[in-house]
Amino acid sequence: MRLKISLLKEPKHQELVSCVGWTTAEELYSCSDDHQIVKWNLLTGETSQIVKLPDDIYPIDLHWFPKSLGIKKQTQAEIFVLTSSDGKFHLISKLGRVEKSVEAHSGAVLAGRWNYEGTALVTVGEDGQIKIWSKTGMLRSTLAHQGTPVYSVAWGPDSEKVLYTAGKQLIIKPLQPNAKILQWKAHDGIILKVDWNSVNDLILSAGEDCKYKVWDSYGRPLYSSQPHEHPITSVAWAPDGELFAVGSFHTLRLCDKTGWSYALEKPNTGSIFNIAWSVDGTQIAGACGNGHVVFAHVVEQRWEWKNFQVTLTKRRTMQVRNVLNDAVDLLEFRDRVIKASLNYAHLVVSTSLQCYVFSTKNWNTPLIFDLKEGTVSLILQAERHFLLVDGGGIYLYSYEGRFLSSPKFPGMRTDILNAQTVSLSNDTIAIKDKADEKIIFLFEASTGKPMGDGKFLSHKNEVLEIALDQKGLTNDRKIAFIDKNRDLYITSVKRFGKEEQIIKLGTMVHTLAWSDTCNILCGLQDTRFTVWYYPNTVYVDRDILPKTLYERDASEFSKNPHIVSFVGNQVTIRRADGSLVHISISPYPAILHEYVSSSKWEDAVRLCRFVKEQTMWACLAAMAVANQDMTTAEIAYAAIGEIDKVQYINSIKNLPSKESKMAHILMFSGNIQEAEIVLLQAGLVYQAIQININLYNWERALELAVKYKTHVDTVLAYRQKFLETFGKQETNKRYLQYAEGVKE
Repeated sequence: MRLKISLLKEPKHQELVSCVGWTTAEELYSCSDDHQIVKWNLLTGETSQIVKLPDDIYPIDLHWFPKSLGIKKQTQAEIFVLTSSDGKFHLISKLGRVEKSVEAHSGAVLAGRWNYEGTALVTVGEDGQIKIWSKTGMLRSTLAHQGTPVYSVAWGPDSEKVLYTAGKQLIIKPLQPNAKILQWKAHDGIILKVDWNSVNDLILSAGEDCKYKVWDSYGRPLYSSQPHEHPITSVAWAPDGELFAVGSFHTLRLCDKTGWSYALEKPNTGSIFNIAWSVDGTQIAGACGNGHVVFAHVVEQRWEWKNFQVTLTKRRTMQVRNVLNDAVDLLEFRDRVIKASLNYAHLVVSTSLQCYVFSTKNWNTPLIFDLKEGTVSLILQAERHFLLVDGGGIYLYSYEGRFLSSPKFPGMRTDILNAQTVSLSNDTIAIKDKADEKIIFLFEASTGKPMGDGKFLSHKNEVLEIALDQKGLTNDRKIAFIDKNRDLYITSVKRFGKEEQIIKLGTMVHTLAWSDTCNILCGLQDTRFTVWYYPNTVYVDRDILPKTLYERDASEFSKNPHIVSFVGNQVTIRRADGSLVHISISPYPAILHEYVSSSKWEDAVRLCRFVKEQTMWACLAAMAVANQDMTTAEIAYAAIGEIDKVQYINSIKNLPSKESKMAHILMFSGNIQEAEIVLLQAGLVYQAIQININLYNWERALELAVKYKTHVDTVLAYRQKFLETFGKQETNKRYLQYAEGVKE
């Protein structure tokens, strides 16, 4: 990925440009110390002066009123706030009329920012005050007051907190009074700029110590750059939170959200004081010290899938390369490309007005349909369909271009969804709630309605990342997720009345991915790369889960690696320095999954005998029990030396009735209540009582005996024998009561 820079020969402003802001993806306003506000039209290449400000107003910061208000969108921003050196901020209309000027600070107003909803404005100044204003410019509160100038400010993702600078310190202060303030030393020099992204919740800071840094919202450092030659004067997140830009003297950098640098350009700009990303995240504008406005386009993004590599060569052109035969196809688009995704043998490309769907078998005839909203912020693919997310909603389309559904839930904010918080499979859409981060909403893909009985999935901690498995039956669909403590959990998606268990699979998991060909899960744990060949084992026989894992040392990936994709048996991991590492895992478990899904048990056993690996046998044992094929289970358990289980399976095979076999298989997997229900429905009351006695569930055994008015004396006799063995006296009131009754 790199930046394509465009700079005019002669600057349009006579003095330094202090701030820039986009109204649409093709129109930009710039303000300068020569008191002019200039409008740039990128389609025609024209510039025009909007207004010349009074000579005593030197602009410092500009921010357009946010457009995304609810579903009904204004087509473009209509008003912006301009802060100036005379201690005022000005609300200025698109046509350049100053609607209102407000005395805000003593000394210059160094920054002004609208919150995401456009309901409040925060300003900071040389006087060290942070003030919150209403939409119309009325003072609501003075949030803080300190002795040093505040150079930069940013709103938190939920507009509940404000991040601001205090010399070398960064401070996050919630709007609620008496709430805890977070403060930490971030740089060795004065901090000049901060930005906080609403999608990934990460913070950027730039300082006079010539470094830029990335932090999480708790103030923990994630990345620190090498010192540059000059102070870093500007930083800005791309709207989708995947990239950020850094500006310094004669320097413009494009970086990944984890900090490593994609591209470094050295345009002749002087210092770049302000960077603004366009609404669609395809280009940036920089306010330059020598009167120029520098424009840079993000080009040469790459997408890879199996033997295809797709590169965005120009704004409207993609190149597809098949590495097997070196065939090259050029794809031309009418408008500029905003987002793209390549997976499951399809390339989905969204431009500013349309969506194109290409099949990897045929690059010449894409399927094209118009988009409602325009700026697509996320594309997710599954085998049968794909999901588009934009400012207005979430839309599911088939690869034939047919609109399928649009799931909705109360308080839905689509602008902050990303690949970690939304997951798609052939029949399910899962979305992590932003208002309450412990909740995951589950929707049927075909209808967009909530799954099952409409209950959402709720966890005890905040959830960070979610992923649905891709294969298998709808009823067996599983979701894996990582919570705030970095624990990995798995649970079933179908929830009918009964409370599904959420079972822990691993700890200290930083990133995860499901395979696209079978339900194998991989993740990076503390210092290990782990593959769960059959995660379902936790529902069948939790004891053998460790035997179904594959682990290898992950120190080669350095710290904070991220799993990019898991295609077939190839896992691609991006290291913290941006390099890609490819790992191949054994192809045999995937073949085993395939055999089992088509009930070829003999082939599965033959495969395990051929491979001679304990992990394979353990997976087969769990798969066989899950599918109630006890003959295969017996062979597999014998192969991994679980003799007690082999004996139990043998005893199950000798049971007379189908129901009792079924019940004991459920017992084997630990589903005691279900086993009891099966027996009671079949009228085998004594067996139901007996399994509770065997498990020492004395209360339940007596309860059943009394309820069905049978075998009460048997239960009491077993209880008496149990007490005698341990030399104890009866203390349970119910047992004492019934023992009296039997004696009489």
